[in-house]
Amino acid sequence: MHETIAVCKGLQCIEPSSVINALNGYCTCQPFTPFRFLKFVMKSCSLEPPTPDELNALIRLLDDETPEVRAHVTARLARCGGDISEWLSTHTRTLNDTERHLLAEMLSPPRRETLTREWIVPTGGASALQEDWESFESLLRILSDFLHDGISLRQPLSDALDLLAEEAAEEGLTTASELRDFLFKESRLTASPSNYYDPSNSDLAWCIEAGTSNPLGLCLIFILVGNRLNLEIEGVNFPGHFMCRIYEDGFPLIVDCFDHGRTHLQSTLLESPELSRLQRQLLRQSVGPGTILLRLLNNLSEALKKSGRSTDAELIQELRSTIE
Repeated sequence: MHETIAVCKGLQCIEPSSVINALNGYCTCQPFTPFRFLKFVMKSCSLEPPTPDELNALIRLLDDETPEVRAHVTARLARCGGDISEWLSTHTRTLNDTERHLLAEMLSPPRRETLTREWIVPTGGASALQEDWESFESLLRILSDFLHDGISLRQPLSDALDLLAEEAAEEGLTTASELRDFLFKESRLTASPSNYYDPSNSDLAWCIEAGTSNPLGLCLIFILVGNRLNLEIEGVNFPGHFMCRIYEDGFPLIVDCFDHGRTHLQSTLLESPELSRLQRQLLRQSVGPGTILLRLLNNLSEALKKSGRSTDAELIQELRSTIE
């Protein structure tokens, strides 16, 4: 049932005016008195995104250690789906480090719920994804939203990829090699050796904004932008160092996106005595989205463990089991 909305100036919570009138005095505009009232309201109403006044009040209460206050602030933020970056962008005051940390911590659980709810893979798992780049990108976007802090304003993954493709098209690029130069030789994207195991490397929207990632992240951006330009770029699932393959004059070239997009003749690499039989086999093969997604989820799970985020790591492992 939808009713007229009134705003309490104490907690700045959104409440139905008819409920306010009925409860006579629970909303006293005192900071910590209307707990029973707020609990009733949150169960009874479908709350909208926070108003500017309500958002300001929620931020003021972030560091309040009163269990009831903390519980209700957390519950209210959960109604925002784990991301309030658009509303924060209009907030007049800049958050301090403590507020950012507390806010990001409170926004994490609803983002986990959103990831679990939106994670939908086709019947057949990874094998069914092998040619389905559209579904693959959708899953990457969901992961990107999950890894986002929910605070900083940024472009969604697909929009960021679209913009890169548009910029490349405006430059008149027509080959995969030209796109390689555009992305890597001109330093739009660079390697991140010091943050190799940072979970953010699996957040491609962050990678594009930051201009850096690990080998898999850089290769994925190369492939996904290339798809938008109808360029042939293949993934090479080499152990310990993901790479790409392009073709020039019919000859396959291996692209090391982590090394400024450096190219190697595939035939030359295959002659190396240091390669095992399995490595040569993998170097010749191309892999589709399903195999790439399995590798990315493995990397992400390990990175989250190294970062002390065991709950998130367990969730990623659960998601991985849905596509095996």
